[in-house]
Amino acid sequence: MLDSHHHFWQLDRGWYHWLTPQLAAIHRDFMPADLAPLLQAHGITGTVLVQAADCAEETVFMQRVDAEFVRGIVGWVDFDAADAPARVHALAAGQKIAGVRPMIQDIADPGWMLRPVLAPVFRAVAEAQLVFDALVKPPHLDNLHRLLERHPDLRVVIDHGGKPCIRAGVDGVGGLREWAPKMRRLAGHPQAVGKFSGLLTEAKPGATAADLQPYADVLLETFGAGRLLWGSDWPVVCLAGGYGHWVKISRQLLSALPAAEQEKIWKENAERVYNLVTQGEG
Repeated sequence: MLDSHHHFWQLDRGWYHWLTPQLAAIHRDFMPADLAPLLQAHGITGTVLVQAADCAEETVFMQRVDAEFVRGIVGWVDFDAADAPARVHALAAGQKIAGVRPMIQDIADPGWMLRPVLAPVFRAVAEAQLVFDALVKPPHLDNLHRLLERHPDLRVVIDHGGKPCIRAGVDGVGGLREWAPKMRRLAGHPQAVGKFSGLLTEAKPGATAADLQPYADVLLETFGAGRLLWGSDWPVVCLAGGYGHWVKISRQLLSALPAAEQEKIWKENAERVYNLVTQGEG
């Protein structure tokens, strides 16, 4: 098994503007020693470490973390910098760098990704053979579709299944009726894959597998088992029951699939999409 999405952070570094004391369950340091026993308990042998702060210093921090189980890193680049394409290529040469992720959900302009000035940066990501992790919410999904039309060579992972607002219900803003057709359209782009993660924290407290099943079904029907990657979103998942709870619910949500298709979601797709096989287990 492979966890395609988790974070590490140390609060005293001052980078995590979104991580406030109100998020009490995760408002502390989380490092490899905290994650290792969870991975061992669930038979997970490798991970993808994903940025959690909008600064280049955090990417350097991630590269220096001593954790053999980290097989790939999704870092951060300032897409708005004048020399952003060069920064992308420089980052791609770094140790274990597999992708980049601007924090789109926190950018005030929902059309930010379509700014013409950013086109050379997206081309650089594709040229450098990096994955673009799209941290988006339902209001961004139409623009993400347009971005994929403009850049058919850009490999895109849609984090947390596009973050449907599960707590809003079927007809609420960002809920199933709004989110599902947009995800179906995005799945029409062969270079896009979905990340099977983050659903618990988009639902009401105490959500069960039955509550999440309609959303999981949309992802399975649109992307199929060959284009979904399982991720924990740890430690954020500690806001909604924790690592083991999400593993248990994920197994329930995927239980109807043949074992070979489950293996794709749990491991093989992440290795292929993030090009982790050639990097080895370390």
